[in-house]
Amino acid sequence: MSTLRAIKFFLAIGWFVMTAMLFIACSARVVPAVVSNQTKSIAMGTTFLTTKSAASIFTVAWSPNGKLLALGYADGSVQVRDAATGKIDFNVLGHSSHVWALAWSPDGKRLASASWDHTVQVWDASTGMSLLTYRGHSDLVLAVAWSPDGKRIASSGSDDTVQVWDATSGQHMFTYHGHSGTVTSVTWSPDGRFIASGSYDKTVQVWNASTGDVLYTFSGYNIKAAKLNPAKGVLPDLILDVAWSPNGKRIASGGADATAQVWDAMTGRRLAIDRRDTAPVWDVAWSPDGNHLACACWDGTVVVWQPSGAT
Repeated sequence: MSTLRAIKFFLAIGWFVMTAMLFIACSARVVPAVVSNQTKSIAMGTTFLTTKSAASIFTVAWSPNGKLLALGYADGSVQVRDAATGKIDFNVLGHSSHVWALAWSPDGKRLASASWDHTVQVWDASTGMSLLTYRGHSDLVLAVAWSPDGKRIASSGSDDTVQVWDATSGQHMFTYHGHSGTVTSVTWSPDGRFIASGSYDKTVQVWNASTGDVLYTFSGYNIKAAKLNPAKGVLPDLILDVAWSPNGKRIASGGADATAQVWDAMTGRRLAIDRRDTAPVWDVAWSPDGNHLACACWDGTVVVWQPSGAT
């Protein structure tokens, strides 16, 4: 095994172990929050539904209409449940290894699953029938995202690439080779023109989804280095997640340096930073109105904050 391959393997296993510990601590429970007209009178933090599973669940995704919940399992299964009742709509053993990421098509009719078996599967969301299997990656697939028009899919992983392909035929369209490390996350701009990708090479790169031309490269902020020497505060660390704001004006990232950062999507100018002491920021998600950013941290906390200038 080459040195580079060994590093990738170590990082992937570390990611798996940490995530498995989280799910064990949560007793393998899924707690979906169902939005209804009555929720305004219900206390914050109320549990609407709890379902148990024998296998570890690595990823969860809401359908666009909020009525269904998709789950990806350690045994390679993909499951869709009714979010209100927990009733299973379908369950398929679709992969030969862990399902690491899920993404619904914008119209909610299809579901894409990314796996450590080096493939992405696309499913009919109502029947669970397999529509296509994409086999373009040569290593673990860790992220998958639909273009806003539902015509293309971007996927990325431990082969250091982001690949764009036709969502209906599975035909490969373009491979982005700009990163030098595992690409952990991908997100489309709302107009479908650009993709932002975050990587273990400690950068977020924003590039044209059709040509691969780089708009800019954003490096992280290492809080430990900043404390030791403020003059060297702008230093990179592993990027764990990236999310484009709904209005397309901002991009957020979470990193192993225990920060969440927000910057101007077109210029790369940093707009805001939230520092989390020592806990890596594992996941970031914008509210539908784009005013707030939720950050899931390795210490078990979820922080919701309003980046400066958020409107």
